[in-house]
Amino acid sequence: MQRLSPAIALFSFFVLILSFFKRNDFPDELAIAPELMQEPVQSLMQRPAFDASYNNEGYKILPKYDYELYGLVVSFRLHDADGSTMLHDLSKDHLNVADFCLVWGKTADPKLLQHMSFSNGQFTCNYSSKSHQVWQAFDHHQLSNNHLLALDEAVRTQIDQVKIGDQIRIKGWLSHYVNPLGYERGTSIIRTDQGNGACETIFVNEIELIQPMSSVWRRLLWLSACALLLSLWMIYQTPIRAEDFEKDNTR
Repeated sequence: MQRLSPAIALFSFFVLILSFFKRNDFPDELAIAPELMQEPVQSLMQRPAFDASYNNEGYKILPKYDYELYGLVVSFRLHDADGSTMLHDLSKDHLNVADFCLVWGKTADPKLLQHMSFSNGQFTCNYSSKSHQVWQAFDHHQLSNNHLLALDEAVRTQIDQVKIGDQIRIKGWLSHYVNPLGYERGTSIIRTDQGNGACETIFVNEIELIQPMSSVWRRLLWLSACALLLSLWMIYQTPIRAEDFEKDNTR
């Protein structure tokens, strides 16, 4: 086994790299929870604006609608405002912890998602497909980019742990808010708009993982990492014999 350790290490390294880049591919067998077949639920609320503080900065939050959304995470961006040069940090927008791009309904179909590409910018969700047929079948009204606001540390931690492919539930308030520099951000209140201003801004009160995504690539990622570490340990433990050293020096 020790003689095979270098070969195992090399093979597992390549599998590790490949599976890392493929880890977010949507598998054919991806099972969609029944809850994701429903449209987001929105209802008018009567809650006054309130002031909030996070990271020693003050914010004004104006809730507009109660909101509940079940969706599949196709892309996300976490906004760490800890001194980086990100726009969220420069504008002291510590309240907007993340942006989640979600799909639901018939659009949460792995056969469609496999032929789509998704990414999040600082404020946007970008998506495309090379297949005209897939693009026509994709319901663009069943996708939303959600600016997630959170004060509660437990909620912020839950948001931080979400991965691509996770099926989640978000409950909170569609809200307008003002950051410490006076910058105001509103929210979409319909699901059929697109472009600038079409994002939902949600003050998150609850976030729940309904079902994580499991795939062959993610299992291979874990297994190849273990195999690589084990084979490297075996190589490290292999003794160097004196006669081998002498043979090398007589060549």
